[in-house]
This record gives sequence, structure tokens and C-alpha cells, in this order.
Amino acid sequence: MREGWRRACSMRVEEAWGARWRGCAHPLAHRFMETAAEKGTLVVLAADLGTVDELVRLIHQVGAHVAALKTHVDMVEDFSPENWQKVVEAAQSHDLMLFEDRKFADIGKVSQTQMGGVYDIRSWAELVTAHRVSGPDIIDGIAAGWDEVERIGGIFLLAQMSSRGNLLSDDYTAETIATGTASPHVLGYIGNGSSPEEIASLRAQVGDGKMIWTPGVNLSATEGALGQRYGHPADAIKAGADAIIVGSGIHGSEAPAAAAAAYAEASWNALLER
Repeated sequence: MREGWRRACSMRVEEAWGARWRGCAHPLAHRFMETAAEKGTLVVLAADLGTVDELVRLIHQVGAHVAALKTHVDMVEDFSPENWQKVVEAAQSHDLMLFEDRKFADIGKVSQTQMGGVYDIRSWAELVTAHRVSGPDIIDGIAAGWDEVERIGGIFLLAQMSSRGNLLSDDYTAETIATGTASPHVLGYIGNGSSPEEIASLRAQVGDGKMIWTPGVNLSATEGALGQRYGHPADAIKAGADAIIVGSGIHGSEAPAAAAAAYAEASWNALLER
């Protein structure tokens, strides 16, 4: 009976994700797709808050409606390894993948060292972000950090950005995609959710073998502070993104759980339409 339930769930996941389920080889990509299908959401919560208590409270409020937790651990004012464990345990209690938005950009050896250090990212994060600017060795450096603690992780390379005036040119994006395509450690790319056209172009270059996660989306689709632009989450998914990264649209709401549920519904329905 249990085995039949598993087969039914697997069929539902593959039906929802289609070519992406078949094309993505990284095991953490499959884990995300399974969690997303179970919860009916493509939302990655960008929990850019200043204290551990705020983070834990938000996770418990919205955990049922999101599939992963994106953090900036160096923004947390009361960080300590013991305190941070509360965030890790809260995320795990809601089956959220832990995604540290570190944006590594140094040479491979330095990046390997940065995976440890005071924050010990390698020991709790399953996913991280990185720039391609320093060269392809950054990927092997990050992966070596996980190897040191015998864990498997996945890297998202920044192929596009949603901030106004960024320097990620078309040529840079193409080099980033080529680097990611050649590496089993790269789970996917970060795209520009404020522009469905750019997402569609990125998907055409990437194919179905890697994921695209994107910030720059908001249900109100208005311009944010300090040059941040927004597009509608459903448009980003229909254009080829596989997850929407949402921060203030959820934690800045007067009713975070209701807001998270709205983003979940919009994103999941868009995937089914796609």
C-alpha cells in the first residue's frame, strides 16, 4: 500500500514538472520538485530578517506554503552557531531546503575556506549562490567545502539579475551557462524575474537540464526600493522559471501566512498551466 502511494506521488510530480523532472540530474533538484508538488508551491522564502527569533517565527508562520528558505546568515545580528541551529531546526520541521544566498565570487581555494569559517555554511546549507566572475574553479572550491563534511550540495550561478544597471551582459550570461552545463555541482541558475522575456531567453539557452530560480517577482509587480524591479510571479513561471524567490511580499505583509499562500497558489497554478 505504501509503495503504491509512492508510485502515485511520483507520477504526480513527473506529470507536473514534465521535461524538467526528466532532464535535471541533480538529486537536490528532484528533492525540490517533490517538496513543491507535495505542498503545491514554487515559493522560496527570502527571509532577510535581522534576528534568529524573527526568522524562526516567520518560518513557522509560512512554512506550509513555501518549499525552501533563502538566508543571508551574515545579516543576522545575534548569530552564534547555537542560535543559528534554531533556524536550521525550524526549517527542517517544515521540510524546507536551506539556501544560503552567499553569492560567492572569489577564487576556488578562498571559496572553499569561506564555506567553513565562523558561519560554517557547508554544515547546514544545501544550496548556495555564486558568481562566475572569478572563473570556473569557484564551483570546485564550493563543492570541496561540502566534501569536507561529507555532504552533497548544489550551486546556483547568477546568470541574470533583476536590479537596475547590473553588469551581467549577454556574453557573461552565456559563459555562466556554459560553465554550469559542464558541472554536476551546478543545480541551476538565478534569472531575472522582473522580465519574462529574459527568463524565456535564459530557458532557451539552458534547456531542461538545469533549474532556474528567480527573484524580482511580486504579486503587485511594482518597482521596489534602490533599483529593484518586479514582475508577476505567474509570468516568470510560465516563461520558464522553476521557483520564485519572495521576500518582502511575504514577510512585509500584515498577514504573512495569507501572503505566502497567495504566492504559492499563483506559482503552482502557473506551473500546471505551463
